[in-house]
Amino acid sequence: MTISTTIKSIQDIMRQDAGVDGDAQRISQLVWLIFLKLFDAAEDLYEWEEAYVSPIPEPLRWRSWAADDEGMTGDELMAFVNDSLFPTLKELATRPDIDPRGLIVGEVFADTYNYMKSGTLLRQVINKLDEINFGNQQERHLFNDLYEKILRDLQSAGNAGEYYTPRAVTQFMVDMVNPQVGEVVLDPACGTAGFLVCALEHLKQQAKDAAELTTIENNMRGVEKKPLPHVLAMTNLFLHGVSVPQIARDNALTRQPYRGITDRDRVDVIITNPPFGGMEEPGVETGFPTGFQTKETADLFLVLIMQLLKVGGRGAIVLPDGSLFGEGVKTRIKERLLTACNLHTIVRLPNGVFAPYTGINTNLLFFTKGEPTTDVWYYEHPLPQGYKNYSKTRPIRIEEFAPEKAWWGQREETEFAWRVGIEEIVSRNYNLDIKNPHRPEEANGDPRELLKAYQLKQMQIADLRQTLQQELAAALEVANGE
Repeated sequence: MTISTTIKSIQDIMRQDAGVDGDAQRISQLVWLIFLKLFDAAEDLYEWEEAYVSPIPEPLRWRSWAADDEGMTGDELMAFVNDSLFPTLKELATRPDIDPRGLIVGEVFADTYNYMKSGTLLRQVINKLDEINFGNQQERHLFNDLYEKILRDLQSAGNAGEYYTPRAVTQFMVDMVNPQVGEVVLDPACGTAGFLVCALEHLKQQAKDAAELTTIENNMRGVEKKPLPHVLAMTNLFLHGVSVPQIARDNALTRQPYRGITDRDRVDVIITNPPFGGMEEPGVETGFPTGFQTKETADLFLVLIMQLLKVGGRGAIVLPDGSLFGEGVKTRIKERLLTACNLHTIVRLPNGVFAPYTGINTNLLFFTKGEPTTDVWYYEHPLPQGYKNYSKTRPIRIEEFAPEKAWWGQREETEFAWRVGIEEIVSRNYNLDIKNPHRPEEANGDPRELLKAYQLKQMQIADLRQTLQQELAAALEVANGE
């Protein structure tokens, strides 16, 4: 049986359980089980370390209660999970004396719940999951791909879809920012850690030895305030070989005072897709300088990112069109961005990239901190031939970014690329919503001709209405005559 078939079987079993309501809960249930099994497989390697002691009590380790398909089931299993397993694992996050890997287990379970009510069905799920061998590198690689599908499934799980950024977009942004070994990479709104996983894989290709691999893993940082994506992020990084994922369960906007951020807190690279269209709760904005105070989440994240980057640090962020043309506070934020950073590139994405979650037009902004902007290059990403927009069944693909990548190092104006000087941007009051000058505006037509066409249509509609009224009156006369 293939891994994808195994997972589908697990989801089918969960659908029979009265306690699991909807895709989001099924995914949450599946992820804590996967995490425990992954951690158990990892402990096979940890035990080669001198003096390693599992932070999980022996009876609660996966190998002790789950690996035997003839093990606990029914009410006994439910009592064990709810009364022993969960309470004990949740407490691990509060023990300062424990191995850091134990703290990770505690953090994963801090806001996790067992939704299943049937111990018999839970035993069936566990048995199916035991068909996957996470110690086998080939099976683990296959499961990596499947885990991405699980994350994509969040798009149809209510508002949880906000956690997923298309892989092609994350890959392109990471490739263009090009993090290097030794640099700290941060995503302050990391969701399920898609950007961090892409950065991790990008950096692993540069690693020359085990020491550099360890450095890379230790330099991946994230912050996520919501419990489900936080657990998904931790598991995602753990699945990709990071033994102690550094994903804080917090709101990056309030995690530390804006003015309290020092050079020690700053990082080399920030790549992120903050929630756009969202509003922060009252009081969050007061932690920011007066001129930048707003309740709009995406704008606050842009201000925070500029503060968190080192001089020479590189940033890439997904922003909606509204952040480009908005005025008031948005104008002051853009002025700060253009004076404190070199906003060298804006990639304008077409409709549907984030479908079905949102149809809002989005942009990818790339900048370097420490030098003012002199010119902004724009690149309008075209839809593939024959497409009117992207959709869930026809998503954007990484291959489509090949022209941008080829253009990136040798920039010149093309059908899709143009350059705008800072003087023009300032004269526009920092409005960055600048259309492609190489594409003629759609002709609206001669107003007089349009008026004539409109009047003709109105006359045709009036004639049709009169004809229908006459036919209706005639039909009523016939009916009354009968």
